[in-house]
Amino acid sequence: MSKIKSFNDKGEAAAEVDFADELLVLDKGDQAVKDVVVATLAARRAGTASTLGKGEVAGSNKKPWKQKGTGNARAGFRRSPVWRGGGVAMGPKPRCYCTKINKKVADLAFRHALSEQIKDGKVVVVDALPADGKTKNVAALIKALGLTGRVLFVTDKPEEKFLLAVRNIPKAEALTATQLDVYSLLQAKTVVATKGGLDKLAARMGKAEKAEVTE
Repeated sequence: MSKIKSFNDKGEAAAEVDFADELLVLDKGDQAVKDVVVATLAARRAGTASTLGKGEVAGSNKKPWKQKGTGNARAGFRRSPVWRGGGVAMGPKPRCYCTKINKKVADLAFRHALSEQIKDGKVVVVDALPADGKTKNVAALIKALGLTGRVLFVTDKPEEKFLLAVRNIPKAEALTATQLDVYSLLQAKTVVATKGGLDKLAARMGKAEKAEVTE
């Protein structure tokens, strides 16, 4: 059993929480994590960049001067990319940067990322989180736990008031165990989970393990 540090709602140390070692995946999954992170960042790209080609810009098809006898280089029409105000040659057009990720790869990436965080001691458990919606109480909990850098809170169910309190704190984020993704997990320096949240994370990892074994 892996041991996870536990604290009460005041930031005082409590009894450690056990996490089943058979759920951890540490011997594989590096490439899966990379693929999922790249796909996540690619999906966030707007893909709205757009330019006009020579057939789309306004302008005449008339030759600016005759073909020969002027001493100038030959020119076909004003919309050519070589002219100021002409079309753009091979410019960007709206597109989707989405990349398909196999479900088994996504599950492996999540299990490996969470396993690494648990192994490195970056996951802690708290008995309860401030539920009054006051940012100062959440900030006080972070200070009592001695946390620095980006903090990710994981709950078992949506907590609207807590979410409102957390979003006022720089480098702090709150997600449910089902919403948690690989990129958010890797960004966090510390993951603070409720006991219910940790149970759901364990169930999520166990479900992925069963799917991997049966297929």
